[in-house]
Amino acid sequence: MKTWKDLVGEAKKEVRLYQVKEVKELLDLGEDVILIDVREPDEFQKGRIPKSMLAPRGVLEMVVEQSIKDPKKQLILHCAGGGRSAVAALSLKKMGYERVASMEGGFDGWVRAGYPIER
Repeated sequence: MKTWKDLVGEAKKEVRLYQVKEVKELLDLGEDVILIDVREPDEFQKGRIPKSMLAPRGVLEMVVEQSIKDPKKQLILHCAGGGRSAVAALSLKKMGYERVASMEGGFDGWVRAGYPIER
């Protein structure tokens, strides 16, 4: 039987991983990126990265399928630390989204870097 850690490790081998600084730079440059927060609504309400879209892990695939029709759109997912978003990114990759990635360090890494958040 595989553990959660096994699943995260496998996902991180299959999807592109961005560092927090790289994501901030892409956003600052105005790149056409959709930042998807896969945390739970209560986590999102306590603080979020500006311009991020909430799509909790439990309904991610349904939300993305309904709202993002272009499989070539650049999607960067994040959670609190990077595990949930890596697994979620792999799921979207399997659905056919071609430019999907996960942000290492997640929201917590964003906060530690001193980048702005919204409440």
